[in-house]
Amino acid sequence: MPETHDRPSEQFTIRLRRYNPESGDAPYWDEHTVELEPHRSVLEGILQARDRFDGSIGIRCSCRQAICGSCGIRVNGEPSLACHTHLDAAKASAVDGVIEIEPMGNMLVIKDLIVDMDAVHWKKIQRVTPWLLAKQPVPEREYLVSKDSMVDVTQTMACIQCGACVSDCLAMEVDPGFIGPAALAKAYRFAGDPRDDQQDIRLKDLAEDPQGIFDCTHCFKCVEACPKGVNPMGQIMRLRRIAIDDQKIVDQNNGERHEATIVGLIKNYGLLHEAEMLPRSYGGNSWFGKFHPAAGKELLSSLPVAIRAVLRGKISPKIAIFGHKIPKQDLDAVKRIYDEVEGREERYELNLYITGYDEQDETPVAATAGGGESPVAPETEGSAS
Repeated sequence: MPETHDRPSEQFTIRLRRYNPESGDAPYWDEHTVELEPHRSVLEGILQARDRFDGSIGIRCSCRQAICGSCGIRVNGEPSLACHTHLDAAKASAVDGVIEIEPMGNMLVIKDLIVDMDAVHWKKIQRVTPWLLAKQPVPEREYLVSKDSMVDVTQTMACIQCGACVSDCLAMEVDPGFIGPAALAKAYRFAGDPRDDQQDIRLKDLAEDPQGIFDCTHCFKCVEACPKGVNPMGQIMRLRRIAIDDQKIVDQNNGERHEATIVGLIKNYGLLHEAEMLPRSYGGNSWFGKFHPAAGKELLSSLPVAIRAVLRGKISPKIAIFGHKIPKQDLDAVKRIYDEVEGREERYELNLYITGYDEQDETPVAATAGGGESPVAPETEGSAS
């Protein structure tokens, strides 16, 4: 039966972050009390406040169906689609019962809740060549693509360009030049498409860019922020995997060497050996890497930071020199995991975005990037890995 909403209207207090750069005044908070049914959206609350109390409130919106991505804001500090966030849920997550509404982060504010998407978000989308570069010769009718290949890129195709991931990206907060999660997810949509003719060129470009795929810090904020389960960080990791394992790109940013170093250290020690990580990343993935001129230069430049860390008790000199020690049986267990993964004939990547049931035995399955299918529990259906 269709869901019914028969709860009476309630009063909700919304606190808006107001700012008009043209006025020259500093940002300020503006409170209004609206009266709506609890299941109504935060967007409806903002629009009621604008209609009844202050017509100058700035908000961008269009479809009101969580499809266009126009109404991206922050609700109680978390990135949200205003039209897809219920007032009762927003009130429940508010610290004092007052719903705080702010513009998205990492983008300049044009007015109130309206941010400049062109200057940051769309500029970075254009950076990754967001269209298919067709293989030649072009067939007379159409390209034939396997179902598995299309399922693989469907997750990134679900992006509605709302900018929520950009708003919460910690890497962009530190380095505004970082291409960003939304643009790199879009890059995978074409780099992962078998119809594209320049996968190698795309990946080389993104790997060699100091603010490209190796600038991501794995903070998972974009994964949590995305309202459509696109999993931008997962797409960045897949771009790296194809660039390193398939295209064999050894980039100028030491991304490939850094990853190989971490993998090797954990395999040998069971835990990360921080003191060996830097010299091996720059000088070679072995104990002798620290004697390479490039590694020596990096070690000298990081020495002041290491000394401060030792003085403040954040680094133990003994562990820094000799590394962590774990019981032999635990180290053997770690190595067995490596042996199993490295012993596979082909790489296996699970994409849980689209799931269904096998027509023959009705076993829940999830599409994989490796071209196969894997049984999954029913509760994972529709989730993002």
